[in-house]
Amino acid sequence: MPPTVGVLALQGDVREHLAALTGLGIEAVTVRRPEELAAVDGLVLPGGESTTMAKLLRTFELMEPLRERVGRGLPVFGTCAGMILLADRVRDGAAGQETVGGLDVTVRRNAFGRQVDSFEADLHVGGLDEPVHAVFIRAPWVEEVGGGVEVLAQAAEHPVAVRQGRLLATSFHPEVGGDGRLHRLFLDLVG
Repeated sequence: MPPTVGVLALQGDVREHLAALTGLGIEAVTVRRPEELAAVDGLVLPGGESTTMAKLLRTFELMEPLRERVGRGLPVFGTCAGMILLADRVRDGAAGQETVGGLDVTVRRNAFGRQVDSFEADLHVGGLDEPVHAVFIRAPWVEEVGGGVEVLAQAAEHPVAVRQGRLLATSFHPEVGGDGRLHRLFLDLVG
């Protein structure tokens, strides 16, 4: 039976991730409640606004169940704000900003600059033969990685794609542009 992958549907690029996953033949569902989280085999934390997403995780009573599932090995793919949510440590965060954690990295919010500083670049990503066209929108970067974290891609001499166990995170938006290879890498973690 194929896995069911959820997309956190509180804010952000939900539709784009759903389309990317269904385009790969995966059953993709939205996750807004703890019982929906409990029913998925993997989860995407989409791009959006990380402080808003963290507040909504609390409001919808998803923060602790998500932390528990991540701690028990739930495969999770965080993109942009989703990377920030997975990070154990955040620089330039809002006062009291919470994360789900689990990924042994320090991430700097909006590291590449404001909205007007958004850009696109072709990146070589470990495990893929051809470069990935990456779209960076108010993107974070990784400033420090723990010992168990594999750096898959860099931009401006900073890690922008990392993997640790069953967690995958990118600073950029792989759901934009129709290239499903990073979602396929994530599906390999889901199994």
